[in-house]
Amino acid sequence: MIANGEFNDWDDESKRYDIIRLIRDGIPYVDFLGLFGNHPFTDKEWSAYLGVSQRTLDRYKNGQKSFPVKQSERILEIKRLLDYGVSVFEDYDNFMEWLETKNIPMGGMVPKNLLDTTLGINMIHDQLGRIEHGILA
Repeated sequence: MIANGEFNDWDDESKRYDIIRLIRDGIPYVDFLGLFGNHPFTDKEWSAYLGVSQRTLDRYKNGQKSFPVKQSERILEIKRLLDYGVSVFEDYDNFMEWLETKNIPMGGMVPKNLLDTTLGINMIHDQLGRIEHGILA
């Protein structure tokens, strides 16, 4: 489902149960790489975002294992957010620069430092919505 590109329309209600099933089954490491092949984050950052040690992340990588439910859900939350951010900015590099820059409307936080919690991901999503609608502060 992920590797063959069927995983693009986040708002298609008919696919939500498929997404839930995918989360429950666990995202295989190979599909994680497919989602984030040129991933913008280091292994250290991914470890923090997924709440696992770098050693555990290496075990997934080397064993080609699937991530558990919690990590699978976070992976998809981040992927959905990145897709939305690129669509708002209409440019991957500009969005990544924004994601790595202190954001005054977000209390001076660097948005990518909030990717370790669902609340932080939602805050970034909300800020992207404001940008999309021309509300910058």
